[in-house]
Amino acid sequence: MPSEQKTYDVRSALLRALMEKVHDDPYPSATMLDMIESLLAPHEVPVYVEELLERVRADRFPSIDMLQRIDRLV
Repeated sequence: MPSEQKTYDVRSALLRALMEKVHDDPYPSATMLDMIESLLAPHEVPVYVEELLERVRADRFPSIDMLQRIDRLV
């Protein structure tokens, strides 16, 4: 009888790793943010947008790039 093999969701694992890095980095790279956005499933968008919104709220002069990213996602 063949043993059941669990599949490893590489997309989710990579997305999780990148989200952790973005959470810890005050100025994440545009490349990293682009990669996250390319990996997001529709149900994951609100969590990511909230992460970006936290940065906007915390910054006296939020970056235009950050505001534009949020605008594109909503």
